[in-house]
Amino acid sequence: MRIFDAHCDLLYQLWRNTEVSEWNNHSLHVTIEKLFQFGAKVQCFAIFVPVEATNKLEAALAQAAIFFECIVNRYEKIKHIRTKQDILTLKNDEIGAILTLEGCEAIGHDLSLLTIFHQFGVRGAGLTWNFANLLADGALEIRDSGLSLKGKQMIKKMNDFQMWTDVSHLSERSFWDVIQLANHPIASHSNSYTLCPHPRNLRDDQIRALVQKKGIIGITFVPQFISTEKPAVMKNVLNHVDYICGLAGSDAVGFGSDFDGIEETVEGLEGYEQYSYLINTLLKHYSESQVRKLIYSNFVNSVPF
Repeated sequence: MRIFDAHCDLLYQLWRNTEVSEWNNHSLHVTIEKLFQFGAKVQCFAIFVPVEATNKLEAALAQAAIFFECIVNRYEKIKHIRTKQDILTLKNDEIGAILTLEGCEAIGHDLSLLTIFHQFGVRGAGLTWNFANLLADGALEIRDSGLSLKGKQMIKKMNDFQMWTDVSHLSERSFWDVIQLANHPIASHSNSYTLCPHPRNLRDDQIRALVQKKGIIGITFVPQFISTEKPAVMKNVLNHVDYICGLAGSDAVGFGSDFDGIEETVEGLEGYEQYSYLINTLLKHYSESQVRKLIYSNFVNSVPF
């Protein structure tokens, strides 16, 4: 069964640790072997610039270079996805790679830089990562403000490029500003706030609003976003799938693992190879056609570029 994973942080891991630059290190959640062996069809690779990075643009560009040098240019069977047609024309033995931005800290106030990142192939972006920047407030920013004027201008530019606008790390007010302005909002890696009241999760009205704009919610494997009790287990993940499907319909749900962006993992989801366990679990509760939508087709159908 083909897999579309809307978020991983492998680029960040390769950037911060040159010892795993071949990305076949067993400490990684995502490796070339795992992708080919366990059913990957489309993987989104996020550029993530940590708060402590002194030169944020340089860090983002370095990760973009890693995307090309270590992934799409190195492996003939990994294809750089720039359009939906690129996905639809993947051969059986090929995997598609989509470049995304987890926060626009590297862009700052110079919105023209989005044009450069779009030329690199970036097809989805969140305005900020958890805290405030020049564009928006994030989910952990205490003041919970919304988008700045620059942020609203950024949304217009993203709309012009037919990009995904990712709401996963936004504050609630920023979320509602995006819903009002963005043509193609998604949540690449978020869960249900009702089931697990973490600021990074989405409340019921947010989930409904995303669905009204044909957005997809990518269930994520971050233990803190899954359960208030430890350890988080597969049943907890299934609860989020069931809840959001019940609230929004099975056409609105996908997966964004956040592999290699987390230190703790769900029991039974310790790496990409465990997608097979997730699929088998889903098949016990949903029809095969529904599982194919959840695992792959829903995100493909949402692609606007």
